[in-house]
Amino acid sequence: MEFAHTSVLLAETIEGLQVKPEGVYCDGTLGGGGHALAVAALLQGGELIGVDQDEDAIAAAGARLEPWKEHVRLVRENFCDLPAVARTMGYQGADGILLDLGVSSYQLDNAQRGFSYRYDAPLDMRMDRRQTLSAREIVNTYPEGELYRIIRDYGEDKFAKNIAKHICLARQEKEIETTGELNEIIRAAIPAKMREKGGHPSKRTFQAIRIACNRELEVLETSLDELIGFLNPGGRLCIITFHSLEDRIVKNAFRKNENPCTCPPEFPVCVCGQKSRGRVVTRKPILPSQEEMDRNPRAKSAKLRIFEKS
Repeated sequence: MEFAHTSVLLAETIEGLQVKPEGVYCDGTLGGGGHALAVAALLQGGELIGVDQDEDAIAAAGARLEPWKEHVRLVRENFCDLPAVARTMGYQGADGILLDLGVSSYQLDNAQRGFSYRYDAPLDMRMDRRQTLSAREIVNTYPEGELYRIIRDYGEDKFAKNIAKHICLARQEKEIETTGELNEIIRAAIPAKMREKGGHPSKRTFQAIRIACNRELEVLETSLDELIGFLNPGGRLCIITFHSLEDRIVKNAFRKNENPCTCPPEFPVCVCGQKSRGRVVTRKPILPSQEEMDRNPRAKSAKLRIFEKS
């Protein structure tokens, strides 16, 4: 299957990066290489470092970026390792870093990856298939209370408690092996009159399990300070989120790096010694245009935030 993915907020992100032809740029979530391609096309003597934990993405991006191969270096890693990877290559900083979070269209549309509730396939959901933890293990071994927390917090599903209960009851009879089986369990846990409201009944639970499986929020939260630290002065970090919890993590990290002072508000001067690392460029997130949302419905929940290193 071809790694097809429509890059969201492409023009806005490239404008936000303020690409310098001779600069060093990092794409921490290569996907199909759409954003990376737009950056590479602007480089003249500059370099692009691309990482992704999905081997299919690395292969697809490599083919797409072939015309710029002399200026592009691709590595299969999680974006949390991007600064370390870049340093081993001899780079001491970047002029811009891009993260396009969430799951790609390819991953959703490739039934065998087990991300989508639209196909009956083995439960998987691993973005990096080298890792051992899969959705199947989460669904079949996690305690009911932990499943409830995951579905409630990551899926924001008001039926989380009942869904977790139904999963645990079902797995007592037999192991839950496929997305189709999980679909039916979730469907049975949601009242009939509520199933058609707010989209597919499995959407929130599948999202929650995927986030837990790939530790998406933990990785993001623990990476942002280091990514900002790896920027050169004037460099920019552009992050596209698709989930309210992701966006909150990014917004709070940007604010903290802009104003890290921990002094009580009544203090006349700062005595904590914490210095600002830059400024938040986007006081409010940049959202897709109506035209883009009409063209690509998956862009509807996208938000772009930008931080500039001082």
